[in-house]
Parts: sequence; C-alpha cells; structure tokens
Amino acid sequence: MKDIKGFIFDLDGTVYLGNQLIKDADTVINSLKKEGKEILFLTNKTIESRRKYVEKLKSFNIDVTIDNILNPTVTLINYLKTNHPNATLYVIGEQIIKDEIAFAGFEVADRPEQTDIVILSWDRNFHYDHLNFAYQAVKRGAKTIATNPDRTCPVEFGDVPDCAGMIGALEGVTGKKIDVQIGKPSVFTIEAAINILKLHPEQCIMIGDRLETDIRMGAEAGMKTALVLTGITVEDDVAASEWQPDYVLPSVSGILSTPKITRLQ
Repeated sequence: MKDIKGFIFDLDGTVYLGNQLIKDADTVINSLKKEGKEILFLTNKTIESRRKYVEKLKSFNIDVTIDNILNPTVTLINYLKTNHPNATLYVIGEQIIKDEIAFAGFEVADRPEQTDIVILSWDRNFHYDHLNFAYQAVKRGAKTIATNPDRTCPVEFGDVPDCAGMIGALEGVTGKKIDVQIGKPSVFTIEAAINILKLHPEQCIMIGDRLETDIRMGAEAGMKTALVLTGITVEDDVAASEWQPDYVLPSVSGILSTPKITRLQ
C-alpha cells in the first residue's frame, strides 16, 4: 500500500464501535499521517455534526480537523445549492440535519402542498405523522432525496436500524423509488471525497465495513478497497457479494502489516 496517497476511512464499524475505539485504529491513522498520507473520514451518518466527530476522534487520540470529515449533510447541501437552490423542503431527520439545512438558507415546508423536495435521513424519532406528511407531498409531485441507503448502523452491542427504514416506509406507501441518493456509494459522495483530497481515485483506498456502500463506492470510483471485519460484514458474506474488495482485513490494524493482508483473487 506504499503507493497509496489517500486513505478514506469509514467510521462506525471501522474506526470505532459506539464509544469504543477499535484496537490500534489510532496508531494506524496517526502513523499514516506521519508518513504524509492524506486522510479523510467518510460517514453516512447524519445524526451528529462534523464538529462532534472531530471531538470524538480527538478523544481517541486521533488529531483531525473538520476538513477531514465528510458526511451526507455536507454533500446534500452542496447538491441542493447547485440543483435546487430555491426548493422548499420537508426534512425527515434529527435536529442536527434540520439545523444545518436551515442555516444553509433553505425554507422548510409547513404543509405537504408547499413541499418541493422530501429529504429522508436517519431519524430515531420517526413516526406516522412524518410518513403521512411525506406521502401527501409525494402525491402532489414532491421529489425525494435520501441521505444514505444504510439498512443498519453498527454499535457496541450489535446494530440498529438506519435510514433504509425511513426510505422503505415511504417507498412502501408511494410505490415509488427514491429519486436521488446522496451518501455512499453515490457518485455525489465520490466526487466530494476526491475534491477534498485533491487526488486521483487510483491514488486512494476506501476502507470500510460494508460491501454494498464502502466497497462498492471505492470500486466504482476506481479506488483500491479494503474491507474490515469489525462492523456489519462477516467473512462469509464476501464470496457471495457482487462487490469484491481488493483486501480483507480483520481490522484496520492490518493496514500497517501489509504482508498479513488477504488479497482476494
């Protein structure tokens, strides 16, 4: 991996699980930084601000700045500013994403008939009123944008439902697929990551615990990919997957011991 200049790390299930650092993740990242490698942390979660991620990583002895963090909220706001600058939005999501969208200057709908776009993100307080509002808006022609397709999020005690639950509920009642998906593995996230790193995709490696998002995104972008087995995916899942990683690692600690890395053929 010595030729790799940019290392893109997923967070949950890759660097940490909940509030527990994955063993040696700090050593790996700090060693790469000392070698002059470019580091980007790429999460599909929208329930925390980038500043909170910086604080969390620093608590694990990983010194980063907000510029090292990319989440779907940032990519979503840039997408909206470019493609729908005057849209009125209805946001299914937690307060942090609502605040950031409002701070970016977007108007929030009070009624379904006002709504140009329904935004779906992970919402741990999702309920029937949210679903009905979104359903009525889509019936009246509102477009739909999801922040991420993750079915679950890994945590210390296992995993919990993620944004796919909100997506599935709306798709189930409308009979329509979501119009746009922003987070991994979408092209919007690929472009945002490459723009931040200022590198070519072939100079980068994507490291994560999900075949259908992390590994798929890296492969479609032309990056090297490394799957870690500390999150959602287990080794038996790999052979059956359409998205084959270049490397399978027990954890991120394998990045510093290249000879021990398993490369799939």
